[in-house]
Amino acid sequence: MRTFLLTFLGGLAALVVFFVLIPLMLLMSFLPSGEPQRVPNAVIEVDLRRSWPDQPAADALSAAFSDVSFVEVLLRLNSAASDPDVKGVFVRAPEIDLGSSRAEELRSAFLRLRAADKFIIAHTQGFLASGPSSYRAISAASEIWMQPGTSFETPGITFETLFLGGAFAKFKVDPQIEQFYEFKNAADTYKRTSYSEPHALAMTALATSVWGHSIADIAADRKIQPAALRTLLEASPYSSERAVELKLVDKLGYPEEAAAAARERAEGELVAISDYRGQPRDGKAVIAIVGGEGDIVTGGGESGDVFAIGTPMFASDRVAAELMEIAKNDEINAVVFRVDSGGGSATASDQIWNAVKKVQASGKKVVVSMGSAAASGGYYVAASADSIVATRSTITGSIGVFGGKFAIADGLREFGINPASVGIGGEFAGAYSTEDFTPAQKAKLQQSLQGTYDRFTRLVSEGRDLPLQKVQEIARGRVWSGEDALAQGLVNKTGDLITAIEEARNLAGFTEADGVDLRMNIHTSTPFDLIASTMTAAKAGASEGQVLGAVAGVIGRQRAEALISQLRAVGQAPGAKVWMAPVVER
Repeated sequence: MRTFLLTFLGGLAALVVFFVLIPLMLLMSFLPSGEPQRVPNAVIEVDLRRSWPDQPAADALSAAFSDVSFVEVLLRLNSAASDPDVKGVFVRAPEIDLGSSRAEELRSAFLRLRAADKFIIAHTQGFLASGPSSYRAISAASEIWMQPGTSFETPGITFETLFLGGAFAKFKVDPQIEQFYEFKNAADTYKRTSYSEPHALAMTALATSVWGHSIADIAADRKIQPAALRTLLEASPYSSERAVELKLVDKLGYPEEAAAAARERAEGELVAISDYRGQPRDGKAVIAIVGGEGDIVTGGGESGDVFAIGTPMFASDRVAAELMEIAKNDEINAVVFRVDSGGGSATASDQIWNAVKKVQASGKKVVVSMGSAAASGGYYVAASADSIVATRSTITGSIGVFGGKFAIADGLREFGINPASVGIGGEFAGAYSTEDFTPAQKAKLQQSLQGTYDRFTRLVSEGRDLPLQKVQEIARGRVWSGEDALAQGLVNKTGDLITAIEEARNLAGFTEADGVDLRMNIHTSTPFDLIASTMTAAKAGASEGQVLGAVAGVIGRQRAEALISQLRAVGQAPGAKVWMAPVVER
């Protein structure tokens, strides 16, 4: 009955897409299109409450229904700084956390706009029991408005990890996973119910680093001494009226009033960031922007799930193919490789690493721009770059590996299901059965994982020009903030996407006066693409999207996404994993 219902619901959703949305898209394809007209005295409107993907959609169906990506937002804000038609920016701040790395990149964009004499008016409807990122993102604004009657709650920063060990124990599922080494905590999330000492040490250091430079940024923007600001924030919450008195915000007012103030100041109109295209890009330095986000997996990233539209997938075949095409393109001088991933398959990561090497062999420089996370496999794919740029808040490192299986035979027997098998060949042929590993199988697994770890650390040593012994000392699976990774030699400099573009231009031998012509693949969808994608999606039954929607209502969206990611990793094919367990920031 359950299978029937899930299949029925999946088919019903596919029919809705095919008979309602696809005809709508076909109709829209006959409508005239073109670039939006330029608006004099424009105020760019940026709503940070939206859940943007880091990068543009990579498939037809997702591209048809997706919004502007975070990378595009950063590029458009950078273009607006030199656009004479743009007078300022109106920002809607989120009430809860948006992530410290994104906050840092947005703050850098707003500082560039302020330096170009553009005003920033930001409005918040309160900061609700969140970390510093929502406040930090707008702290550089010319004016911060806060809605009356709301609360200012920014008392510190928390990183939360979901441990599933207790749940597996209840169902008599034994996670038989080997990890290299003590800081490689992804396996712990399946085996334990709380932090190990090394895990707690690494996460505390990460929180300390991010909280410290968040305080420094906000203090500089609000012209408050860092120690005094720390005391103020850690003593929150405050009422909106008290927040004005303490100079944490500037004015009280409603969103409509703040928007009206922005229009009046510019003597113009609001233009949504999704409708703003910026100025024409031209310059001598031709730089391609390519990358990936989400779990690193083998294949092309095609999804047969109609509910998973827009789910990012760092697919090795697709990303490697894009890099190979860039290697063959003589027009392109350098590459900015944007990475926003906690890792995944070691095999997929190595394939992408090899494609980066091919780009370098073609004579082009590769600069990595790290997003919110570039850890484990996300660091693996970046290791050989000519330069790595991370925000100070990026979660990176996690140089380690784990692998194994979930021995579920005893759990199945609780339900009267007795798994039995026969086999022929070497003893490892039955290693991934439902039963426990034998001592010989466990030894072979450890040997295989050791080989992956040795290759990972060697590639990091060669790519970062660090002694192998030092890499082995600082690796061991430990995560670092971008700021701490810089001190360890794992990244070359801290900065945002624009910093990475400037680095690529310089390494390619061009100056600021030469200008930059950016090339980025923005996937467009034809009606025929949509029909083909929908037919593939129609085969799907229940989906992660359905589960996410149900669970998010109980534990919150961030925790639900982390849980889905952990469960997805459970179901992946056997093999070495270079993956970091998701971290919920608040």
